[in-house]
Amino acid sequence: MSQESMVEEMLTAVEKELAELKQRLAVPDNHASWVERIAGTFNDVPEFDEIVRLGRDFRQSVE
Repeated sequence: MSQESMVEEMLTAVEKELAELKQRLAVPDNHASWVERIAGTFNDVPEFDEIVRLGRDFRQSVE
């Protein structure tokens, strides 16, 4: 097998693996980020407002 044939064969293998990796890493266009998925999930939880207030009070106390 000539060196050129070996290089072509290796390049073909690399291209195939690259295509597989791209397919595994592809994120669908409609895929929401984790922030978008959880946004609003605590809207009707009164304790959450208290948690936010306590967190704000703590941050302000250490500034």
